[in-house]
Order: sequence, then structure tokens, then C-alpha cells
Amino acid sequence: VMNKILHISKYYHPFVGGTEQVARDCVNVFKGSYEQKVICFNHEKGNITDKVDDVEVIRVNCQAKVASQSIALSYGKQLKKTINSFKPDIVIFHYPNPFVAHSLLKFRKKKSFKLITWWHLDITKQKILGKLFNGQSEKLLKMSDKVVATSPNYIDGSPFLSKYRDKCVIIPNCVSEAMLEYNEKHLELAKQFKEKYKDKKICFAFGRHVPYKGLIYLINASKYLDDSYAILIGDKGPLTESLQKEAQGDNKISFLGRIDDEELKGILLACDVFCFPSITKNEAFGIGQAEAMYYGNAIVNFYIEGSGVNYVSLNGITGIEVENGNSEKFAEAIKKIANNPELKEKYKENSKKRVEELFTYSTFKNNVEKLLKEI
Repeated sequence: VMNKILHISKYYHPFVGGTEQVARDCVNVFKGSYEQKVICFNHEKGNITDKVDDVEVIRVNCQAKVASQSIALSYGKQLKKTINSFKPDIVIFHYPNPFVAHSLLKFRKKKSFKLITWWHLDITKQKILGKLFNGQSEKLLKMSDKVVATSPNYIDGSPFLSKYRDKCVIIPNCVSEAMLEYNEKHLELAKQFKEKYKDKKICFAFGRHVPYKGLIYLINASKYLDDSYAILIGDKGPLTESLQKEAQGDNKISFLGRIDDEELKGILLACDVFCFPSITKNEAFGIGQAEAMYYGNAIVNFYIEGSGVNYVSLNGITGIEVENGNSEKFAEAIKKIANNPELKEKYKENSKKRVEELFTYSTFKNNVEKLLKEI
């Protein structure tokens, strides 16, 4: 008899997000060897059931959001119905998702499934909500058979996970080699980029323009650099306008807006220094940083206590980490790499190697399969 796995994610593909990508990677690992279902909130309207990668996805209509956490009055009922009819042997629950955790814990007492909690991040931003859910987080960890953390740093820095070390398993997020593969066309694009920014050292950053991504610190760092640098900022977000205002009059900075996958490959291949200025633990891992490293990029980032960012890129090995929020130090690190070809080569080589060893889909697959055997 095929074992059954129920995956609980906040949203799910085609919704784009880090947690959602990990949930989908998980589902793909078990395709063919387990019977699977996914339950999540619908990122659009209504209750619908569809299929992604041939796996049934139950999407529950989301009625409201409280501090960016989704709520649906019918969720508990839908979850109960799914658990009763599907009878999963294993539930993989992607956290944070506190309102759903509340329903899940009710069934946990009565049901005979194994529970794996995939802990993406602590609830830090919403102070009041965090306090409300502290008890729930404890209960969830107590009732889980295994807890997945994405880096050792996160276990050390999390007041919750550090108490349940014996249940924790480290499974880093992964980059998709299939999506990142590049060919002659991308090398040609990279050449065009280098031509466009002739004689400039290209520093590149991308990611949603939201506060925790720290792009304002990169813009301030530019003030400490001379005109031999080009600072390229990809993507958009709520802060785009204020960032552009802040950068006014600085000709080194270009906002590229949304970048498609093809163009992104070209820029990552052309780039001299990849800048990752995230500043808070909301950046729990930093998959964008890992993708840049896949292309052999030297990294400059901030030290974020208890975040996996400084586990993905290692200070002095794949790049340089500097004191959190210090734009002047960030600029110094950029200069150090850009003006030191040997150092840059060393970081680039180590970057690629680190991703290949730890953060590829095949490594992720092995880790997840091992976890299921243990359980």
C-alpha cells in the first residue's frame, strides 16, 4: 500500500513565494512513491480544487488577513474533511501559518498521522501576534515528530527551535538547477551587459522592494563608491518610489524593474559583485543569494543574527559579511572584492562549489527522503 502524505502550505504554485517553492519541491520529491494531496489558501477567490504536477491541490477561499496571516472560516471544516477522507500517514506542515496551526493541533490529539513541521521562520514582525502564538508554537513543536529547519544558524537563533534541538533536522532550501541552466545565448546576453556598462564594475541586487530587503543600505553604500561602479537594482515593490527618490542624482544607480528569467541569467553571469543587503531575520535563508552563487558570484551581505543568510554565504570563503546596516562597511567590502582579482576569483569558485554541494535539488531530495525514512 502506498503511504499517503498531506502537505499544508499557506499558498501554492502558481503563487510565487519561497515557502510555496519549498512545498512544491517537497511534493515533487515524493511523486510516484507516495499518494499526495496539498491543502492551502486560494491566492485568488473561491474554494477550488485543481492539480499541479498531477497532484490534487485543495484551495480554500481566504476571507481576511490579520497581520499578513490568512484566515478562512471554512478552513477547519475543509481540513477535517480532507484528513478524514484522505487518511494521511504523514502531514508536512509549512510554518508560519498560525491560524491553520490552531485547527491542525485539534486533530493532532485524535489522529494517527506523523507530523513534520517545516519551520521557515519565527513570527517576528508581528510583535503582538507573535506573543499570542508563542504558546501555540510551543505546542506545535511538542506535538511534531520531526521539525525541519533550513539552517543551523536558524536553530541557534530561534527561541523556539533551540528548545527542541533533538527533533530538528537541517534541510537547506534548494535552487533549481533546471531553471538556472544557462547556454550560449545567456553568455551572449552577459557580454552585452558588460558592453553596456563598459569599464564599470557591475554590482547587482534583486528582490522585492520591501523593508527587510535593505535596499536603502545599498543605495547609501553607493555614496561611498566612485564612478567606476554601476549599481543595478532589479525588481519592484511598495518601496520602489521612495528608493528611487533616495537615489536621485546618483548616476551609478539604475533601477531595472522586473527582470525575466533569461535576462536575470545574463546579469548574474556578467556581475562583478552580488549585493545582498537584507537586514532582518525575515530573510531566513536567502534563495536569491544562493542562485547568484550558483553562477559563481562573490557575495557582500550583512550579518543577521540567527538567520541562514550567513550560512548560505560564508564570510571570507564565498564573500564578505559586514556589520548589519553599516552602508560604509558594505561599500568597503564591494571595493575590496572588485579591486582584488585573486580574491574575487577565490570567492567565485567557492560560491559555485558551495551551492553544488549543499543547495541543489538533488541534495534536497536526498535530505527529504532520509527524513521520511527516519520517521
